[in-house]
Amino acid sequence: MDITRTYETIRVRFDSDVCFIQIHRPEENNTINDCLIDEFTKVLALCEESIKIVVLEGSPEVFCFGADFKGIQKNLTNVEKHEEQNPEPLYNLWLKLAFGPYITIAHVRGKANAGGVGFVAACDVVLCEEKAVFSLSELLFGLMPACVLPFLIRRMGFSKANYMTLMTQPISAKQAHDWGLVDAYEEKSENLLRKHLLRLRRLSKTGISRYKRYMSTLDEVLVKSKSKALEANIEVFSDQNNMEKIAQYVLTGQFPWEGN
Repeated sequence: MDITRTYETIRVRFDSDVCFIQIHRPEENNTINDCLIDEFTKVLALCEESIKIVVLEGSPEVFCFGADFKGIQKNLTNVEKHEEQNPEPLYNLWLKLAFGPYITIAHVRGKANAGGVGFVAACDVVLCEEKAVFSLSELLFGLMPACVLPFLIRRMGFSKANYMTLMTQPISAKQAHDWGLVDAYEEKSENLLRKHLLRLRRLSKTGISRYKRYMSTLDEVLVKSKSKALEANIEVFSDQNNMEKIAQYVLTGQFPWEGN
C-alpha cells in the first residue's frame, strides 16, 4: 500500500487500521469535481485489504458543498474541451462507501450541502458537531439530488428525504439526528469520533468484511436505483436553462429568483 502519496483534492492519513480522508478544496468551498472523485476512489481501493475503518471529514467550516458550479460554468464556456456530465463515477464511489469491506464514518463539521449530503448518507456511521447543518439546494437551480436520494431515502425514509429536497433549507444537527441522517452529535465532535473509533477498532477485519458483504445482499435498492438516478441526473444537467442559472450564480452571485 502506497501511504506516502499526496493528492490534489484530498488529504489522506493512515493510522494503523484506520484511514482518514479529508476533502481539501478550501478555495472551492470543498466542492466535488472529477479529480476528487478519482482520487477518493483510488484511496478506497487501497483500503480494501487491511483497513478496518475509513473516516471522511471536511474542514471545520465546510464538510462538502456539493457540485463544483465554477467548474461546470467553466466547462460550459470551453467550446473546444466541453465534456458532458457523467454522474456514474460519483454514484459508484458512494456505493463503495456503503458496501466496501470497511466501516465508513462521516465526521461532519460545518456545512454539508447537495452532493456533500450524498457522501454523508452513503456512510455506515454519521457523527457531527452540534453546529453542523445539512441542506439540499439543487431544486433552487432546477436540478434535483437524483444520485443523493437513493442513499438519503435509505437512511431517513422517503417522506423526510422528499421534504428536505423540496424545502431546500438547511436543517440542524438535532433535526438531522431526529430524522435519522445523523447517528450522534455533540458540541465537540472530535471526542465523539474518538469514542467510536475506540469501540469499532475492536472488530476484526474479517468480521467487518463478511458483515458488509452480507448487508449488501439485504439492501439492493441502491444498485437497483442506479440507472434511474444516473438518467435523472443527466437530464437536469443537460437542461440549458439550468446551466444558465448556474452560470448566472457563478458570475453574479445571484440566485435564480433574484434580479428578475
